[in-house]
Amino acid sequence: MSADRSAIRGAIERGEQDGGAVEFKERLSREVHLADGRMESLVAQLRHRVLSGDGEATYVLGVTDDGGLAGVPPEIFSETMDVLSVLAEEADAHIHDVDTWSVGDVREGADGGESPTEGIVGLATVREGGVLETDEDHLVVGTAGHVDHGKSTLVGSLVTGDADDGDGATRGFLDVQPHEVERGLSADLSYAVYGFEGDENAESAGDPVEDPVPVRMDNPHRKTDRAGVVERADRLVSFVDTVGHEPWLRTTIRGLVGQKLDYGLLVVAADDGPTKTTREHLGILLATELPTVVAVTKTDAVSDERVDAVEREVESMLREVGRTPLPVERHGVAAAADEIGESVVPVFRTSAVTREGLDDLDRLFAALPKRATPERASFRMYIDRTYSVTGVGAVASGTVNSGAVEAGDELLCGPMPDGSFREVEVRSIEMHYHRVDRATAGRIVGIALKGVDEAELERGMVLVPREENPPAVREFEAEVMVLNHPTRIRDGYEPVVHLETMSEAAEFSPEGGRLLPGDTGQATVRFKFRPYLVEEGQRFVFREGSSKGVGTVTSVTPRPSPANADD
Repeated sequence: MSADRSAIRGAIERGEQDGGAVEFKERLSREVHLADGRMESLVAQLRHRVLSGDGEATYVLGVTDDGGLAGVPPEIFSETMDVLSVLAEEADAHIHDVDTWSVGDVREGADGGESPTEGIVGLATVREGGVLETDEDHLVVGTAGHVDHGKSTLVGSLVTGDADDGDGATRGFLDVQPHEVERGLSADLSYAVYGFEGDENAESAGDPVEDPVPVRMDNPHRKTDRAGVVERADRLVSFVDTVGHEPWLRTTIRGLVGQKLDYGLLVVAADDGPTKTTREHLGILLATELPTVVAVTKTDAVSDERVDAVEREVESMLREVGRTPLPVERHGVAAAADEIGESVVPVFRTSAVTREGLDDLDRLFAALPKRATPERASFRMYIDRTYSVTGVGAVASGTVNSGAVEAGDELLCGPMPDGSFREVEVRSIEMHYHRVDRATAGRIVGIALKGVDEAELERGMVLVPREENPPAVREFEAEVMVLNHPTRIRDGYEPVVHLETMSEAAEFSPEGGRLLPGDTGQATVRFKFRPYLVEEGQRFVFREGSSKGVGTVTSVTPRPSPANADD
């Protein structure tokens, strides 16, 4: 995004106030600045800057030695950041944050001649200490529930510790699009994080601590607040906040199926009670075998008698689907943490306005065990979002399904529409705006990639180790169960299949030619438009109008694909 010269100059002048903690560089190159002798000198310089700034230094990039705005082409700025990262690592430091601006009238062609182009100026914050190494104690919780039942408001109050004003003020910490804020409705997945200090907070599910010490954010809109939580907390709890409005049901399914979730959090408003959407979302949570908590919200808005009645409705709804409700008000948090599972669903009474029940949810999240991760040792991450960062390039965001990934790893990205996979390299990894050295299963991360343009990345693609040579799959066999359908499913039935982060139209061919509502049987499933990476054992949801069902992949038919592309 462009900024005028006065804005850039103001940022530089603010950095200059730190004196010896500021360094100006026009560019850094691997060939020149990582050469023997020069590299050692620059590492010593960086260490001096960090020490001068009491553990933090500012590197102003794309400027002359005296602070003049030179600007460098994007590809040179990208290499400059790579080199600075190497220097920081050698100095036992790390790049904590980068802000960039575009400036015009830079004259430097690729051949060194005079040709107009756009340049970049950046401010990189370098901090003492290596990049954060995350541990395994990180819960990921997916929210679900009817529109306006208070999902985002409840999560906003949990991660900030603030009481809501009754008009959904804390909801604004999660709604990220202007039209969402204006209407008070979420239209896409949102993310939030908080945590707990002290290793004793998560010792066992059966013995939750009485007073966990939360690590919260003053303002989740500030990425430094989110990064600070990741840096300080011994246990992290990330929320994937889904969409309650019926037209965006496919987005909700994507959030519950496509993320590496540990638990589900279903909200039911006390002033409304369970709705058709509530039951639909509960069905998706249970179909994906996700241990679930129910929070009855807005208890401040109704009488105690009404809260009792809604809790009875929730208990009845759970029993109808073969689950045992566990009212936390009667049985306590310890019992909820110990009993939650495939058959038991804890039920909390909450209010974001009075904060009733929120301390109990804190205790629960501090005590719940991390669910088992896949046995597969190799790295997998299905792409959920993509974006481009100035000076960094393409970034793929998603939840790590299995294995681990580190900066510098060589991966394959795909499949592309033609079935090929692209060779890419991991530039850097961020988790809730905090740069980390590696990411393991269950982490929600953004991975900056070298070797692919953001326009080539699509939701549903996957990142895997380069040595795997994964197949591109257009067709697979599955065991499916029809949850709801007005008549019968026949050959040629075309629902949308939600598998991992992909949502793709597919054609079903049931064994025997048909499946009735409530039936379980085998079917051949074929994607209509393009292949994906599909593996045995993966679960999926399919939907078309009011028709819904779930399935499990039993075998795949790899599609012959072109050789992996290098460019």
